[in-house]
Amino acid sequence: MPGPLFWHRRLRARLSGVILAAALPLATLAALPAWAASSLSAWRFSREGVLELRTAPGVLIQAFYEQGQAGKGPRVWIDLPGAPQRTRVIPGSGALRQVRVGRPGPDTTRLVLEFEPGTSLDPAQLRLVGTSIDRWRMEIGAPAAAVAPLGEGNLEAPLIPSWRAQPAPSDQAIWPPAGSVDTTLPPASAASLPDVPRGRYTVVIDPGHGGPDPGAVGINGLRETDVVLDVSLQVAQLLQAKGVKVLLTRTTEVDVDLPPRVALANNSRADLFLSIHANALSMDRPDVNGIETFFFESSRSRALAQSVQEQMLSVSPGSPDRGARPGRFFVIRRTVMPSALAEMGFVTGSLDSPRLADPAFRRRMAVAIANGLLRYLVANP
Repeated sequence: MPGPLFWHRRLRARLSGVILAAALPLATLAALPAWAASSLSAWRFSREGVLELRTAPGVLIQAFYEQGQAGKGPRVWIDLPGAPQRTRVIPGSGALRQVRVGRPGPDTTRLVLEFEPGTSLDPAQLRLVGTSIDRWRMEIGAPAAAVAPLGEGNLEAPLIPSWRAQPAPSDQAIWPPAGSVDTTLPPASAASLPDVPRGRYTVVIDPGHGGPDPGAVGINGLRETDVVLDVSLQVAQLLQAKGVKVLLTRTTEVDVDLPPRVALANNSRADLFLSIHANALSMDRPDVNGIETFFFESSRSRALAQSVQEQMLSVSPGSPDRGARPGRFFVIRRTVMPSALAEMGFVTGSLDSPRLADPAFRRRMAVAIANGLLRYLVANP
């Protein structure tokens, strides 16, 4: 039977011929709760036969090896906390037959590398190495080299909790990082937004989807992830200009699962959480348009959703008001502070889609959302 490999300080455990080594102390490790979704954020298998992983920070993972038999090639697999939202099979090339992302149990993600029959792997040379608190590496070696590279997500994304919006004077116009928006437009200004005590509040902005999950794709190929990341970056900068401490669950096109988004908000003891999205229906229903904001149960979350909803409608004349209403989305159910999920319009809608595709409209929407958040903070100190 194959055996698990646990990550320990200064320990190399040889189980069924597989070795796992790591450079970080045991104290940095913590398992996700059993209800969590997958802690696997990104993975890549290179042409040199190297497997690289990015996970939620500080999780404990296990590595296994099984020798090929009965016409099947050898397998290497990694088990991680939390179940993936979808299982999938990715065809490989050369000696690598396929990669599978599976759900062997209700709270486990399994990443399987299955090789072609006859592939010779030396289990004594397999080492899964923790290179940082959220990075892992295993060199499969020459037998798996020269395959076409494949993977999912962004391995180079910064550690999520480490990001902070860059400070900027409150009397200056604010602009997101270079290349994230159309810089031919004048920058969005925070001058007209409500004032709150500087340094008092922490807000988490969650741009929905990302990486291999683009979210909804609408008219003319408009992708939800592109719209929400642009708006979210601008909202973050506007709030920062008002002295609000801002955390973003992602700042690039990276796949971030749901529990790390919630954990960032809860662990930072944020005052507010807002997840930003764009809606979609069938491409056959361009007549469906509108703005809506969801909350889960609490009166404060309802007030937050209503404030954001009102301001979004103010910059999108003619868009149907679909209301601030209850919803059971994971990120607003599991966060412990007032939370809301904003849908800025339908990427499949004949009215909403052209607006969401327009950088000038996205700029106005960012100002509106920041206005709604700040108005809530003023009314609920």
